[in-house]
Amino acid sequence: MFIQTKCAIHDGQYDFSKEHIIRSAEGSISRLGVEYLDLLLLHRPDTLMEPQEVAEAFYELERSGKVRYFGVSNHSPMQIELLKTAVEQPLVVNQLQFSVTEAGMVTSGLNVNMKNSESQMHDGGVLEYSRVKKMTIQTWSPFQYGFFGGTFVDSPKFPELNEKLSEIGEKYGLSKTAVAAAWILRHPANMQLIAGTMNPEHLDDICKAADVTLTRSEWYEIYRAAGHTLP
Repeated sequence: MFIQTKCAIHDGQYDFSKEHIIRSAEGSISRLGVEYLDLLLLHRPDTLMEPQEVAEAFYELERSGKVRYFGVSNHSPMQIELLKTAVEQPLVVNQLQFSVTEAGMVTSGLNVNMKNSESQMHDGGVLEYSRVKKMTIQTWSPFQYGFFGGTFVDSPKFPELNEKLSEIGEKYGLSKTAVAAAWILRHPANMQLIAGTMNPEHLDDICKAADVTLTRSEWYEIYRAAGHTLP
């Protein structure tokens, strides 16, 4: 079992202070009844962050054996680089929203040198940065559209996408949800999918995606069916 959690948000604010990071990690350890955390993430950027404070917190947590690895969530490349001016431990993970409908990390790269809406880069090239730095992307809301707008699976808002997911699912013996998961796992960035479910049957269904590798054509067919265009 790999135990991972996040810290830094409380009472309507983000807090990367040394005291809060350590207190949050120790609180998680206590509530979980374990001796250490495998991975601790800083949840979303704190604009009042002092890199040296974060470094001191990480050093103390690592030295005491309470945290083995560290990472971030929803951070841009330059925000990560700022942390790395003081933090000595590798930042091994970045949690980012990504699904076939919320594919900004991909669409901006596919529309370089274009002036359409999908050419707009909102994350500073975090997908390419992560691959260069060998930083694992963990995808949250992999079956959602918008910012918690709902699931696109079986949604009447995405008829073409659901038709394509169903068509490819019949070929591989997968549900539409599993095909959407396979679409994420097919990317060479080797992303880790955060299923976001406590339902064992749903989780078992999603895990079947790991046994299938979509073809390049299938990947792009799903991408276009979600409403994305190629230049």
